[in-house]
Amino acid sequence: MPGDEIEVPKELREFMIEGAEETFLGQKNGAKKQYRYGNLHIREYDDKFLVHTDKIDPREDPIGHLVHDAPEVLIGLACAIFGGSHVAKKFQNKKPSIISGLISSLISGYLGYSATKKIKNSLE
Repeated sequence: MPGDEIEVPKELREFMIEGAEETFLGQKNGAKKQYRYGNLHIREYDDKFLVHTDKIDPREDPIGHLVHDAPEVLIGLACAIFGGSHVAKKFQNKKPSIISGLISSLISGYLGYSATKKIKNSLE
């Protein structure tokens, strides 16, 4: 099932799939490096590798990957945009509108991302 991770301790086996490419795509979650091989996402830590399969390879279909594998990112961005624009409209023609809009965007985006991440994790 996508989302399930397999842990491979480095003391057990130091491995890397031939053809896997180092990437910046994906949440590192504290990993030193991360790699992709098709739908396989590999995170390398000091003592282990964590491996899981995504439904969609973000290098092939970034929007599809966000929709199916990382909806919390899309919802966080949507909340940031709508939260910031809503506050900016309320403070039109007032000096604090830019600062208020930015702060509102950050808070709204974080809350949307966090809530969606918790819901997603509870469903897996």
